[in-house]
Amino acid sequence: MGERVQESAGTGPGGADLMVAEARKAFFVMFALLAAVWLVQLANWQGDYALSRDHGVVPGELGRLPDVLAAPFLHWSWAHIESNSGPLFVFGFLAAYRGVARFAGLTLLVTLTSGLAVWLFERGGVDTVGASGLVFGYFGYVVVRGLFDRHLVDTLVGVVMAASFAYLLTVAVPGTPGVSWLGHLGGLAGGVLGAWVLRTRRPRAAAAGGSDRSGGSGGSEGGTTGPGAGPAGRSGPPARADGPRADLYKELGDLGLL
Repeated sequence: MGERVQESAGTGPGGADLMVAEARKAFFVMFALLAAVWLVQLANWQGDYALSRDHGVVPGELGRLPDVLAAPFLHWSWAHIESNSGPLFVFGFLAAYRGVARFAGLTLLVTLTSGLAVWLFERGGVDTVGASGLVFGYFGYVVVRGLFDRHLVDTLVGVVMAASFAYLLTVAVPGTPGVSWLGHLGGLAGGVLGAWVLRTRRPRAAAAGGSDRSGGSGGSEGGTTGPGAGPAGRSGPPARADGPRADLYKELGDLGLL
């Protein structure tokens, strides 16, 4: 389910333009998702929240198992949806701006892990709805994605989000009345799992002795020590195209710093 990426893609001005295009697409996707959640809330409110009663996740009831897909779009009150909307948009946008197709897969995965955690482990008779499972899933994904992808910008974003919103974890543990901590914890686990499953798959390193590592007299790595080598003779051999520093150079290039 992961994506493969060419190392040359995304560098320089063209890569920056691609990032901006993906970010714009992510903005409109999240705007549409949030609009859909609010339209459902309006219909739900007009029907005295019958949709929440009929399509929430009820633990252990086999007939209500498909409702794990509907529950994130439903809420119990205007205060409920208002508390979820801001974090949903922010974390959803940060999760989507690297690729909407990957984001769609992440959303499905988090929806399932959050809903199934409630369906399997919540006490009986509780009807659970709300987008907070998605919020926690997107949060977990954003925090760890950069580590799995070896992506400088995403790692920095994850550090900032973790430091700024660490308090969210207090409602992913037992003890908060009226809050489905199991749904939160299931969503968080799904987000971390999604960051691993959907991580960027990088090509394997070229076999030793390949043309790019040739040690012959005409090779690019063997001509840096002669008296006429100039600056190249002082800088050492160039970084391998698939080496760890190449990712750093790529990200700095995307930011216009190289």
